[in-house]
Amino acid sequence: MKQGFIRTAAATPKIKVADPEYNAGQVIRLMRQAGEEQAKIIVFPELCLTGYTCGDLFLQNSLLQEARRQLSVILEETRELDIAGFIGLPWQQDGKLYNVAAAVHRGKLLGLVPKTNIPNYSEFYEARHFVPGSKKPVWVRWEDCQVPLGSCLLFSCATMPGLVLAAEICEDVWVPCPPSIGHVRAGATVIVNCSASDETVGKDAYRDSLITGQSARLVCGYIYANAGEGESTQDLVFGGHNIIAENGTRLGVSKRFVPGVIYGDMDLERLAGERRRLTTFPASHGGGEDYVSVEFALQVEELPLRRFIDPAPFVPGDRGERDKRCEDILSIQAMGLKKRLEHTGCTRAVLGISGGLDSTLALLVTARTFDMLGIPRDHIRAVTMPCFGTTDRTYHNACTLARKLGAELMEVNIKASVLRHFEDIGQDPSNHDVTYENGQARERTQILMDIANQINGMVVGTGDMSELALGWATYNGDHMSMYGVNASVPKTLVRHLVGYCADTCGEKELQAVLSDILDTPVSPELLPPENGVIAQKTEDLVGPYELHDFFMYYMLRFGYSPSKIFRMALHGFGKEYGRETILKWLKVFYRRFFSQQFKRSCLPDGPRVGSVSVSPRGDLRMPSDASSRLWLKELEELS
Repeated sequence: MKQGFIRTAAATPKIKVADPEYNAGQVIRLMRQAGEEQAKIIVFPELCLTGYTCGDLFLQNSLLQEARRQLSVILEETRELDIAGFIGLPWQQDGKLYNVAAAVHRGKLLGLVPKTNIPNYSEFYEARHFVPGSKKPVWVRWEDCQVPLGSCLLFSCATMPGLVLAAEICEDVWVPCPPSIGHVRAGATVIVNCSASDETVGKDAYRDSLITGQSARLVCGYIYANAGEGESTQDLVFGGHNIIAENGTRLGVSKRFVPGVIYGDMDLERLAGERRRLTTFPASHGGGEDYVSVEFALQVEELPLRRFIDPAPFVPGDRGERDKRCEDILSIQAMGLKKRLEHTGCTRAVLGISGGLDSTLALLVTARTFDMLGIPRDHIRAVTMPCFGTTDRTYHNACTLARKLGAELMEVNIKASVLRHFEDIGQDPSNHDVTYENGQARERTQILMDIANQINGMVVGTGDMSELALGWATYNGDHMSMYGVNASVPKTLVRHLVGYCADTCGEKELQAVLSDILDTPVSPELLPPENGVIAQKTEDLVGPYELHDFFMYYMLRFGYSPSKIFRMALHGFGKEYGRETILKWLKVFYRRFFSQQFKRSCLPDGPRVGSVSVSPRGDLRMPSDASSRLWLKELEELS
């Protein structure tokens, strides 16, 4: 439960219709089982203490009284369990019968949430027995105390401020304006649903879409527990289709027709972070006059995560989804450049090509853009500028790529001009320091800008978002362009975009050169090669890009703390990297991210392609001189 994680459960007991004693035993058994699994919230189906399919037996006093007695038994038997449960049962009050979810914790009945929308059609003829509950809670007697009964109930965890529970029952979520909308506006972060939804062909897919969609719409956690085996099959069959979702992501789903418990580790900090970012998300009005808040306390414990932590959050794991993502991104990049060229009246573009991934992607995007504009590709000037660190492999790949894409290839060997520059400023060429490296990068940018002036063209930038996050760019060198098409594309995704182009280009020779570029180590090639092989490998210097992209995603997307990102990285990369390695590069990430903001503060325009971007104009308005002490101190405490 630390750092916002909490284990939740949705349970479907195998019941006996109209046998509350047996059913209560099953509820107790599953609550204990969930407690052993460190779950802190468990949700059971609608009317599970009696069975949903009791029909006119709901009019029998014996059944109603036994259901209440067995609720008392459940409370007594689970008094030692630190788990909040929601249990469905019929509740008689003031001569009316309500279909309620009883909220329980450590032997205490916290409140009763009645169903608001009572179906009255064909197979679901609940209006024969039940009446809708009121929104505004009323206080009813339970044993020796008073408990609230009403749909406007919030259950707030005192020890976990981000956990505010609210309930709705089955049909409530199927109507045009579900109660959960009001619950979330009042401050609820997790919605529970005690349900009894029968199985018909195709209904499971719609149900899944409904629940995950509602969790996305409300930016909340959603725990849906459905009736299953043991219900009467006189006319209907119930499959126990349980779903746990978080902001549109399915954390757990049960196999239908198999009773039992499913679990999902929710991240409440993720929900809070997302709500903070969405300025259109309504501020909590503290419940309002209709809502009653009931407080309870869960013991905060260290939770070994079962949640899937994607080590490549920018890259979809499914091949089909990944290909679609690549196509969408390439189209967004091309459309961005297309608009800029049209607006400026430019019919020519200039790119520096190195034989590396970033410049390859930029050239592919530019070629796509020119096709969209109906401009011949030979209006693209692809400039290769070999110098001290250029290897034969990257040089030949750059040249071959330009030719295969139909661009005009131009070679400018910059060795002489760089040496002359070193002579002018008194730089010893044998001193391979930062001046030696950056002198080459700035010379290349000057050449590109001047060629653009000559041909009335536009310099297309090649740098990617991962490099910008780390500041791995030469200020006013490769840092600068007239439009940066890769500015919001992380390095891990650049690789897949180039790979997608290789797979779909339909030309063997182009595919071959793209494949070799994919196999080439990432390098700025600013230091002389060793025996003709790249000597300067970026990831040896700043760390693996897959780690930095992971750090960047969770820092910028959700505002997670360094310790939480570290914990998640251990979970996601535990088999690839050790604790010390992850911590080392995480410290590097934070140091560079803060110290290099000045480079991001003056970035050229470029299209945003995803939910994370470092553009200073809309996505990362950060002072260039902000201190990193708070974040690095937290990491030092982990050492």
